[in-house]
Amino acid sequence: MIPLTKVRPFLKWAGGKFALSEQINQLLPAGDTLVEPFVGAGAVFLNNHDFTRYQLNDINPDLINLYKHLQKKPEVLVKKTAKLFTDKHNNSESYYQLRDKFNQARNGIDKSAIFIYLNRHGYNGLCRYNRSGGFNVPFGRYKKPYFPEREMYFFAEKSQRATFTCKDFKSVIRTAKANSVIYCDPPYAHLNPEKANSFTGYAGNKFEQKEQADLADLAIKSSAKSIPVLISNHDTQLTREIYAKAESSYIQVRRYISREANNRKPVQEVFALFK
Repeated sequence: MIPLTKVRPFLKWAGGKFALSEQINQLLPAGDTLVEPFVGAGAVFLNNHDFTRYQLNDINPDLINLYKHLQKKPEVLVKKTAKLFTDKHNNSESYYQLRDKFNQARNGIDKSAIFIYLNRHGYNGLCRYNRSGGFNVPFGRYKKPYFPEREMYFFAEKSQRATFTCKDFKSVIRTAKANSVIYCDPPYAHLNPEKANSFTGYAGNKFEQKEQADLADLAIKSSAKSIPVLISNHDTQLTREIYAKAESSYIQVRRYISREANNRKPVQEVFALFK
C-alpha cells in the first residue's frame, strides 16, 4: 500500500511534519521498526514505506485512544464522527456542549469521535488542555469543516502495522529493541528562552530545557547501542550545544515569528542524527 501522492494526516496538528515528511524519511537510517516517541498526527509514519513495523507513542492519552479505536473499528468510528460534521453542530453552542461532553467522558469510541470533531471545528486545530486536564480550545468558526473520511481509512489500514503506546518518551527510547530507528519530534526549544511557547504545555506536560537535554542524552546512549536517533527541532544556541555529537543538517521553513512585517524572518530548523 504505497500511495501515489503524499498523504495528509486526518488531524490538524500544530508543528506537524507533513511538509517535511519526505526530507525526514530520507534522513532516517535503515531498520526494521520505526519508533516515534512523539507521534503527533503521524505525518512521518503515514508517508514512510521503508519499515516493516511502527511503534507510535504519544503522551496524550486522548490521541492514542483515538488511534487504537481507528485501528480496530474504523467503520464504527467513521460513522460516529460523520454524524458530528453537519450544519447542526457547526455553531458555538453545539461546539461547547460537545467539548463539555468530551471532558466528562471516559476513553470510549464516542470520545474519540468528538476528539476529531473538536480538532476540525476548534480554533486553528489546536490541542490544548488546562491545568485540570480539560480540553479548552475555543470554537473556530469555520464555514464548512472538512470531514477527513478518506484520510481516516488510510490511517486505519496503515496502522495494522503499528503498535500504539502512551508512555513517557524516556521509557520509549530506553526500551527500543535492536534493529529499530527512532525519530523524535518533541515540543520545540524556545526561540526566545525568556518567553514561554504556548505548545510546551501540550497534554498537561511541560517540555523545557532539562527535557531537551535529557532527550539528547538518551539519543547519544541509544546510538551507542546501534539504535540511531533522528531529532527535529528549532536551530537555537541550546540545540546546537546539546546536539554537538550529532550529524546535523539545517533547513529554513515557511514560518514567521514576528508580528511586525519589517522584522519577520524565516525560522531555521535542525535535523540532528545520532548514529
